[in-house]
Amino acid sequence: MKTFALALVCLSCSAGAFAAPKACDELKAEIEAKIQSAGVASYTLEVVANEEVKDPNMVVGTCEGGTRKVIYQKNDN
Repeated sequence: MKTFALALVCLSCSAGAFAAPKACDELKAEIEAKIQSAGVASYTLEVVANEEVKDPNMVVGTCEGGTRKVIYQKNDN
């Protein structure tokens, strides 16, 4: 029973680390790496405030505790 209680305490303490808000620069860099590895040559990634999002389909990430969004647009050549 003590082992179960200890495991429960450890899990509840570590849950906060997983739910921590991600910095926008860090998230943008991760998304950029994925886009580049997919071979997309011309695109725009931008971090904007929630109020500035005009098309929710362009949102590819949320950062800073849900107050900002990362938007993606593929540029046609």
